[in-house]
Amino acid sequence: MLELLNVSFEVDDISDKKEIIRDVSLTIPDRKMIVITGPNGGGKSTLARLIAGIEQPTSGKIIFNGEDITEMSITERAKKGIGFAFQQPVKFKGIRVIDLLRLAAGRFLSMADACDYLSQVGLCARDYINREVNASLSGGELKRIEIATVLAKGSKLSVFDEPEAGIDLWSFRNLIEVFEGMRRNINDSSIMIISHQERILDIADEIVVIKNGKVEAHGDKDSILPGLIGTASAVQDCRTDIAKKGEDDKC
Repeated sequence: MLELLNVSFEVDDISDKKEIIRDVSLTIPDRKMIVITGPNGGGKSTLARLIAGIEQPTSGKIIFNGEDITEMSITERAKKGIGFAFQQPVKFKGIRVIDLLRLAAGRFLSMADACDYLSQVGLCARDYINREVNASLSGGELKRIEIATVLAKGSKLSVFDEPEAGIDLWSFRNLIEVFEGMRRNINDSSIMIISHQERILDIADEIVVIKNGKVEAHGDKDSILPGLIGTASAVQDCRTDIAKKGEDDKC
């Protein structure tokens, strides 16, 4: 279980301090898929980076499975079981997919093991296992390979920052299937996704709305999602854009 206790984060502005996250207290329970949503610039991605250890809070505490990890680095948190997937997956020239999976797992993986992780994210293993993780792969392929590395790592908390960003509609549909599969097999871990997309919100157990750096709403999907769809929200805008353009758009 992850707990944020009165967490704040500020950065230096031109002549003053700018508070991005404001006194946020939040609990991410085990065996749940939590989706964080809200308007652009509200602090969602910053919150994810604070949890992963990419940024350090200005004040407050972050507790993971009963241990204070506030001062821990991203590497230390990864060792504790927190996995993080970026909006734009990192490309590694010269590194094969099998090598990346082995690095993520922290142990030797057989070809069969690696192929199993790739198949879980909807990739034909024989077509990808020896491919380089570079620009020859599409955005959707890179996203799914990155998710496969999270699965290989066996993270207790997997954090995905806007996984739909930069991928086409076909890849987005496959991405939803991957997350649905992860939700079905969640066991004692938990999943946190930063997203505007209604289809991702719809598979959540709980939804957290972040606005102006604060938690505006938090509850189960059935109590939060209808209110988001019923307003001129980013969720509705995304759905309209997809219908008009025939592609996934970052809202």
